[in-house]
Amino acid sequence: MTSPRAAAAPDGNPAEGRSDLHRVRAWWRTLGGDGFVVLPPPTRSRFTQSDGHEDAAELFAVRGLATGTSFAYWHWQAHQAFDRSGALKGELMLYWGGTHAAVAAGLGPGPDGFQVVDGGPQGAFRLDRVTSRDGTGMPDPRDPAGTRQFLAALDEPVDRTRLPYRYRPLTAPEAAWLHDRLREPVDLAEVSRFVTSLERRDALTYDETDGLLRVWREEYAGRLAAWDAWRGLLHALLRHDHADAWDVVTAVGPQAAGVLGEVPSERGLTVLRGLGQGGDRAAIVPWLTAYRAVREPDAVQAAAFLAAELTAHGAPETAMRALATALTGAVTADRRQATGADYQTGRRFSALAAVRFSTDERLPRELRVCLAETARDGLAHVREDAARLGPAYTDATGTDPAEALAAADRYEAVRDELLAGTGPDLTLAEGVLGREWHRYRTLTAADVRWLRAQVADPATGVQGLAFCLELLLAHGEATEAEVEALLPRWKKELTKKYRTTYTEWRHPLVTLTCLALDLDHPAAAALTAWWARPRPVWKDALRPLTHLGAPDETKAAELWDVVTSGAHDDGQLMTWVLLRARLDGEPPLLVADRLLGTPGIRTHVLEQVLIGVADPAQPLWHYAVDLHSRDWWRRAQEVADHPGLSARARAIGLRTAREHHLIRYPDQLRPAPTEAELTAARAWLDGHGPAV
Repeated sequence: MTSPRAAAAPDGNPAEGRSDLHRVRAWWRTLGGDGFVVLPPPTRSRFTQSDGHEDAAELFAVRGLATGTSFAYWHWQAHQAFDRSGALKGELMLYWGGTHAAVAAGLGPGPDGFQVVDGGPQGAFRLDRVTSRDGTGMPDPRDPAGTRQFLAALDEPVDRTRLPYRYRPLTAPEAAWLHDRLREPVDLAEVSRFVTSLERRDALTYDETDGLLRVWREEYAGRLAAWDAWRGLLHALLRHDHADAWDVVTAVGPQAAGVLGEVPSERGLTVLRGLGQGGDRAAIVPWLTAYRAVREPDAVQAAAFLAAELTAHGAPETAMRALATALTGAVTADRRQATGADYQTGRRFSALAAVRFSTDERLPRELRVCLAETARDGLAHVREDAARLGPAYTDATGTDPAEALAAADRYEAVRDELLAGTGPDLTLAEGVLGREWHRYRTLTAADVRWLRAQVADPATGVQGLAFCLELLLAHGEATEAEVEALLPRWKKELTKKYRTTYTEWRHPLVTLTCLALDLDHPAAAALTAWWARPRPVWKDALRPLTHLGAPDETKAAELWDVVTSGAHDDGQLMTWVLLRARLDGEPPLLVADRLLGTPGIRTHVLEQVLIGVADPAQPLWHYAVDLHSRDWWRRAQEVADHPGLSARARAIGLRTAREHHLIRYPDQLRPAPTEAELTAARAWLDGHGPAV
């Protein structure tokens, strides 16, 4: 960030010799005041933003501060902005809680030689070095911070409506500065950022490309994709029709798919077709892109051809799901490019496209099933927008509101039939898969059949097993058949470390052990013995969670000792509450309510448990209240409205609801809330009086 305040020395180190980290820490110690505190610099135990909020809650309790106190911190992942010598090698992200204005005032402009940039009420603050530029606006190439900031600004897309993103043209001084960095001899580790910036604008020359290729092959022989800028160089090779381009494609392998989609050709299409037929999910979007560019521009006809190819070659369902996403993405990008529509308008068009494609007979059934899944979350938006916007909806989507509503009717008429016996992609990232959890608060017979089939399928991975087994057990649908299905796999697969504290399900071996104990299955003894062994050590924190299986007073007492020991909570308190409820035959909510104010129990953990056990048939195991989740929003409402709970417990439910992103940051929810949902949520809050 260029500023007249204090320019960095060319080597990026402070002139007085102290490291950047030392200077930042010294400044950090000066911060804090009325209504604002900063957490100490992080250790590895504060790895995420949620860890930071947990640390803040503990700090408030120790200092006797109000829970609404504003605070700032950085976590261990952000700390990697400093190298081993303490030099700042990238922006340091400063996260916060409380009131944005109070945090901004508390942080101020930053320490000398640095500058704090405000990311806004929904973003983080960013701290970086202050740097200088010459008369043409170029940084000193010897200044790492100045170079990094220059490239970051240069590579901010100006058009995100389609892939690959579009970037602004280079000025003559910028182009000359970048090309100068590629003069021989070339150090690949140093020039990767310049290669990428140039080729994002198709600006690498043939001679530069050829020279870089020689060094790349020599230094990265047998591991070409290990170089950061390999995609840009491969793009240039294909664009220049270099004689060695296809040898490089072969050497890189499936990872080249994305670049082949950006430089479409018949030969590239053949490569992408082979990858797609083999089920490579990452190849589907570039395959559709290349097929449209080379063979068939109509997106629907192109997608129909690809779907037939996937089916004929037995590609996995994940590939068909990727094609559904690719199709709606492609037509939406076409629309935005043709009309200049903004992001919100594009979302309206995309939602309608998924609804319409679900009943489009030009597409094979397998693809329409996947599209019906995609359309499920957007249907309410289609109906609401068509009814509310009127003629403006036609401008946004190119479709008359009446036709959009008719498309929604057609979709609803076939949705249940299309989706019967289906479920989510169990290989998705945990956070994405967790968005499906609320759909299973009640299980249909078809849901139970699907979940059991996934547990019995040897191809289901550990995450998928955790997801499905947790749902079956929570709803009382898990049987001896599930134990028998997993016994051949547990020692080789389920004994591997699998962190699940970011989701609503436990480690599958915890769940399996609880099930075996509840059923008094012969395997329970072997499973319990494994948990008692000293190795591997990662399981020690999770072993108490197995006490929920066949609970008794001895297990309850041991678990209580863990809960009150001050050890990090990995679900132990949730387990104790559920265990105690089972032993006493009462709702877990009442058990959690009675714990409020108990010495030795962390308040923020107990409040999370209180909301999480609102539905005893499906407790929420997330390690903290998930403010992005509709499930947590609904549970918070239920706690706030529960007539059998204490006033303190109901107040916790109400406060949690007020803090939920549905109220504070609705644009961060996925799927996005409808206006009707927002109106209902705000009306519910208004009915409970003003925030105190």
